[in-house]
Amino acid sequence: MEIKLAQTFIAVDDHDKALTFYRDVLGLEVRNDVGFEGMRWVTVGSPAQPDVEIVLEPPLADPNAPAADRQAMAELLAKGLLRGVIFSTDDVDATFERIRAAGGEVLQEPIDQPYGVRDCAFRDPAGNMLRFNQPRKG
Repeated sequence: MEIKLAQTFIAVDDHDKALTFYRDVLGLEVRNDVGFEGMRWVTVGSPAQPDVEIVLEPPLADPNAPAADRQAMAELLAKGLLRGVIFSTDDVDATFERIRAAGGEVLQEPIDQPYGVRDCAFRDPAGNMLRFNQPRKG
């Protein structure tokens, strides 16, 4: 029996801003863009991983949720307290410079971590934390 990751979800409050960031800044490809019951789901992924997708979804994907729940999720998203994703890269320093030059909100500049990676961190336009790492050399 084989189990593999297929999709992970990131809440976004503006799909167009998210697309600009994930497609144009990070270089991910758009695989799907679907509207359903007044909401929108967009899937993006790395061309190097055709079987793994990130689903950019509304903060509360339930059109029948109470307004208070929708408001609470929007507030958590705005504070950057929802999901995060860790990407791997073969050059964390070049990745950092590319994202910073494109206006990415820096949370952490590249640093060697004691657990064997060099990494950096940004926030996406919705406030989600995204980390980028590579195995530490030597």
